[in-house]
Amino acid sequence: MSVGDRIKRVRNFRGLTQRELGIRAGFDESTADVRINQYEAGLRKPKEEILTRIADALEVNYRSLYEPTFYTAEDIMYTLFEMDEHFNIRLHEVPDENFSSRKHYAIQIRYPVAETFLQEWDLRKKELAAGIISKSEYTEWKLNWPQTADDCGKHPPKIEWRDNPSGD
Repeated sequence: MSVGDRIKRVRNFRGLTQRELGIRAGFDESTADVRINQYEAGLRKPKEEILTRIADALEVNYRSLYEPTFYTAEDIMYTLFEMDEHFNIRLHEVPDENFSSRKHYAIQIRYPVAETFLQEWDLRKKELAAGIISKSEYTEWKLNWPQTADDCGKHPPKIEWRDNPSGD
């Protein structure tokens, strides 16, 4: 979801007009609605300082509006929060195979297409661990996905990613 879509969703949740949000964020009254409209429509992308002002005006964490980079736990969490809005994610506590005193969490996404994608990814990870495919092949599969997807061997991929596709 884009920054503009996120701003619009929270603005609507807060019951604000574009003009009201723009004024709260410190824009001139004569252009407040135009600026917010440009961000929501994706015509402009707010700089970090402006996005922080908009987040403050909406009384939300800045991270709930910006496009995540996935390099931090916070980015992952906000992405999962966003996914939960659409797919009703369920959380499951699972034991750690190596440490009996430690617990981990797994997510369940109720979205059949994503489940199919995850099933193939799981297969590729298992093939890598078993030495069936190389790290290079696995990387190639990820870099060109979804064109490398084959629905777990049910059809040929659009882009061949295996060094030896026939398995000889």
